[in-house]
Amino acid sequence: MMNNLFSIFDPSTNLFNIPLNWISIFIGFMFIPYSFWFIPNRHFILWNFISNKLHKEFKMLLGPNNSNGSTFIFISLFFFILFNNFLGLFPYIFTTTSHLNISLYLSLTLWLSFMIYGWINNTQHMFIHMIPQGTPSILMPFMVLIETISNIIRPMTLAVRLTANMIAGHLLLTLLSNTGNNMYSYLLIILIFSQILLLILESAVAIIQAYVISILSTLYSSEVK
Repeated sequence: MMNNLFSIFDPSTNLFNIPLNWISIFIGFMFIPYSFWFIPNRHFILWNFISNKLHKEFKMLLGPNNSNGSTFIFISLFFFILFNNFLGLFPYIFTTTSHLNISLYLSLTLWLSFMIYGWINNTQHMFIHMIPQGTPSILMPFMVLIETISNIIRPMTLAVRLTANMIAGHLLLTLLSNTGNNMYSYLLIILIFSQILLLILESAVAIIQAYVISILSTLYSSEVK
């Protein structure tokens, strides 16, 4: 039963052994029409408003020593995850963010880039960060071990957080929809109403998860400077 239930997340559409499900990653570009680049319309105003808000918040988290344009990496990450989360709520569209293949690639790439930059350019700061100020000498080896482990598992926690949250909502929607065949007519109204509420909740989760991943990535980046 559980194997059949989780198999709904498997990439099954293919052509010449090429999994076409992953093409859904690029469907997000359809949200950027040609008029976005030429005419200041409502879409442009909303996009610009969100980008400016994120830019100010990420710039504050990165601190005064951040490089110019570094906030745009995390703004792009936010919109990329947001589009893919939302696209998974539409029928017959593959949910890419419900797979560790995508979420782990994103988090691991960012984490590795932060670590390589930090250890090459700010080696002393990276060593200092492993031992909090005021730590007794006898506890220093344990603190180094704990900080190292917590630092190594960061990309996995980011990936699992995103994947688990997206899978949980989709599984609940699937389970409820499968019970509709054996329901009476008056119960179907309650089921449809509950499904609509769950879709609204999942829309909020899609936004929150994109925001959380972007904020945590920004905080991890600020620690290596």
